[in-house]
Amino acid sequence: MNTRQQGFTLVELVVVIVILGILAATAIPRYISLTTDARKSAAQGAAGGLRAAVALVQARYQANGTLTSPVTMADGVTTVVVSTGATGGFPTGALAGMGNAMNCESATACQGLTVAFNLAGISHFTPSGGSATCEAQYTDTTGAVAAITTGC
Repeated sequence: MNTRQQGFTLVELVVVIVILGILAATAIPRYISLTTDARKSAAQGAAGGLRAAVALVQARYQANGTLTSPVTMADGVTTVVVSTGATGGFPTGALAGMGNAMNCESATACQGLTVAFNLAGISHFTPSGGSATCEAQYTDTTGAVAAITTGC
């Protein structure tokens, strides 16, 4: 009588499980590294956006020639700047300043970032899903922007 084999043998199943285990052991560390790299890139991208916003507001501030606050941008949005005079023109670390320069949706959300405006003179822009130590920081008195990627 001819019998037809049904399913896999135990040896075949064990071999497949071992191969999957080896693949998982090599893929998981690479995935974790990619996640960290993506978080760092998000913080650095946020910092780049902040630098561009500062540069645009400062350029408009200088181009207007009045050297006063607020600065009206090309799209009609007004941005409050910290200091006036020839060396000023940095957006304030508030929704009316940097928030308007970045076209933020609210005082806590800005273009996919979670925002804490002007905490001890520094505004914090954290990529969504990131930790508090993986962020872009803006200091309104100097216009300095820094990407903090130590805790990504």
